[in-house]
Amino acid sequence: MARGKHLLIDCRNVSRELLLDDEKVLDVMARAAKKAGSTVISQIRYKFGPDSPPGFTAIVMLDESHCSAHCYADLGLMAMDVFTCGKTDPRDVLRYISEELDLGDVTVEEQLRFVDDSVTVEKPAPVSS
Repeated sequence: MARGKHLLIDCRNVSRELLLDDEKVLDVMARAAKKAGSTVISQIRYKFGPDSPPGFTAIVMLDESHCSAHCYADLGLMAMDVFTCGKTDPRDVLRYISEELDLGDVTVEEQLRFVDDSVTVEKPAPVSS
């Protein structure tokens, strides 16, 4: 059993226009998370400064964990994370995002988080002086 699922999503050949639209990507991630049953806590986005390549980072904080995007507009690349705990399936979040945004060529790696919580780790005994 796992407490959560974490999708690591690599998007290649994404349009430069989308990779410069931090507001749109943030909005779509938040709406997709809500549609999938998550509770959005906060949202933040940041366009890279003048000393960085064009792109942005956007994060949607969820009660169930988070969604994020990090872009390299000149390279057509966007790395996304969708991590959810509880009943929200991160694949639903990704599906809803994909319905609104052309993510280009997508590869997804799924990681289970906190697998088999019945396993306990023994803590060392306190040192007495």
